[in-house]
Amino acid sequence: MLNLFLRSLSPKPLTNPSSVSTLSSLHTRSLLPHKDKPNNWNTTHSLVLSNPLLSLLETKCTSMTHLKQIQAQMTTTGLISDGFASSRLVAFCAISESGNRDYCQKILRNTQNPNVFSWNVAIRGFSDSENPKESVLLYRDMLRSGGTRPDNYTYPLLLKSCARLLLRWIGHGILGHVIQLGFDLDVYVHNAVIHMLVSCGELDLAHKVFGESCVRDLVSWNSLINGYVRSGKAHQALRIYKEMEAEGIRADEVTMIGVVSACAQLEKLDLGREFHHFIMENGLSVTIPLANALMDMYVKCGNLGEAYLLFEKMEKKTAVSWTTMIVGYAEFGHLEVARRLFDEMEEKDVVPWNAMIGGYVHAKRCKEALALFHEMQTRNLKPNEVTMLHCLSACSQLGALDVGRWIHRYIERQKLSLNVSLGTALVDMYAKCGNIAKALQVFHEIPERNSLTWTAIIGGLALHGNAKDAISYFSEMVDIGLMPDEVTFLGLLSACCHGGLVKEGRKHFVQMHSMFNLSPKVKHYSCMVDLLGRAGFLKEAEELIKSMPMEANVAVWGSLFFSCRVHGNIEMGERAARKLLELDPHDSGIYVLLANMYREAKMWEEARKVRKLMGERDVEKTPGCSSIEVNGSVFEFIVRDKSHLQSEQIFECLGQLTRQLEFVGCGTDILPLGSESWNLI
Repeated sequence: MLNLFLRSLSPKPLTNPSSVSTLSSLHTRSLLPHKDKPNNWNTTHSLVLSNPLLSLLETKCTSMTHLKQIQAQMTTTGLISDGFASSRLVAFCAISESGNRDYCQKILRNTQNPNVFSWNVAIRGFSDSENPKESVLLYRDMLRSGGTRPDNYTYPLLLKSCARLLLRWIGHGILGHVIQLGFDLDVYVHNAVIHMLVSCGELDLAHKVFGESCVRDLVSWNSLINGYVRSGKAHQALRIYKEMEAEGIRADEVTMIGVVSACAQLEKLDLGREFHHFIMENGLSVTIPLANALMDMYVKCGNLGEAYLLFEKMEKKTAVSWTTMIVGYAEFGHLEVARRLFDEMEEKDVVPWNAMIGGYVHAKRCKEALALFHEMQTRNLKPNEVTMLHCLSACSQLGALDVGRWIHRYIERQKLSLNVSLGTALVDMYAKCGNIAKALQVFHEIPERNSLTWTAIIGGLALHGNAKDAISYFSEMVDIGLMPDEVTFLGLLSACCHGGLVKEGRKHFVQMHSMFNLSPKVKHYSCMVDLLGRAGFLKEAEELIKSMPMEANVAVWGSLFFSCRVHGNIEMGERAARKLLELDPHDSGIYVLLANMYREAKMWEEARKVRKLMGERDVEKTPGCSSIEVNGSVFEFIVRDKSHLQSEQIFECLGQLTRQLEFVGCGTDILPLGSESWNLI
């Protein structure tokens, strides 16, 4: 374990988290002097000015090859034994753009008693690198060397690394060292402590350290405010800002980023505007991060106009700026504007691609979502988990099984973790695309399942008519302690409806409220009306509609009307049809079904009146739209649709199929795509 090395400092460091509050004890001793951040070079140092080798290192060295030549000469002349001279070699390797941090460690290991500057600059180099854990390991080596004592510059760097890596317990161990070495009243160390604690999610402890401290400054306030915001605790962040105001501390741009972001989380547009006015009235610099925070606030509060004005005024727009606007327009359904901005954005990472793909999926424009996903692939941009979730949702809506299978294989090839979100999306996709066996296989392969996963498989089994299996899975879900929600019951009632299980449907409908404290919604009533109606319990179905606590919609009355037509109950069917026409007088399907019901009852005059009513109301039959997936591409078509390049061959094939059906005696109830299939009324 990494934190074992912390015991190497004597006396034994404090590792109990509760001891951290002693950091801020009200001592009376003066603050220890804080060493400035070490510069890359120091060309005015007397040793540099008097030694040509060091002068060459400080002013002319631009590569590791050149550095090694200088190091060789320093070794032969004995200059390498000078602590300052060797520290300059370490500094070049650690923080220069041309340096090499691995070589920096070699120099440290082979230098006798390297000074604290050498250790600190090496720790700084790793702390700012992509591998900050090495800075903590260097600190271990520093302690083990025994010849160098850490100072008050060492600890802000280490605490920064712990914050980046969320090394909570190692951070506590380092705090023990801070307290024992007497750096607890150094304001820079103190601020690093607060930053580490809030980054690791220990907000209460950070607040305690902050509240008891006598060395806090604006950075301390900002760390706490922004820490609460990052943890999603916007109310607390605004409360701390009010305390800061009361103490007369003047806010800066970083403070404003925190409070504006808090307004974004709470969707408090008026308060966000107040902070915007405060920024302008007090002459605060609208930095790029602050401008992005303001734009994000306006977007999340639904004011895209204000956000766009800020965006237009920005002299330098970052990827965050572009992405904020694209996400905003996409989420609010303004996909054309979002796509224009997306196309104008020169360098795009995966986030704006996800925003556009997700926007198309949310707007039910799934063909465009998958087309954009294919374009993303052609540009060799690696999709992430969010991309996969959006695309699987698109496949579910379109029934695009081939694309869904490809995404599943991609997840396996890239060794992406089959977590709850991805696993549930795959189960849902396979079920809705017609492969319930694969949906079940994926369901049982997922290492962790939540209530959404169970809901997806229950809904999938219901969709495929496996009513008893759906009920069995529901029982197992409840037995293991997971709570069903309204969507779970929608799948369960649908299963009962598909299986004609009236008794079970009644029982589960009652259980929604009695056992799980869920109030049935319109869709649940629609399922029950459909279930009762199909089974012939028309009177019970109509009574259920009358008992609904909300107004019945088209789906509810449509379920009753369909059942009345099936069972030949003309009187109740007419009542349901009247309700449907009141709710949607321009839905051609209602007229068609009503006229067909009259035809089946040989009520020719009533059927003629329905046809006449359609003409009077200028209602035209809306052509049906179908889709089919071929070789990973989804094609949509309507009646007499000739937009496809191979439409002539398609119609010829349909004609041949129709003639074949006639030849084998199946009749001509199935008409070719190009024929007038709506001739019933």
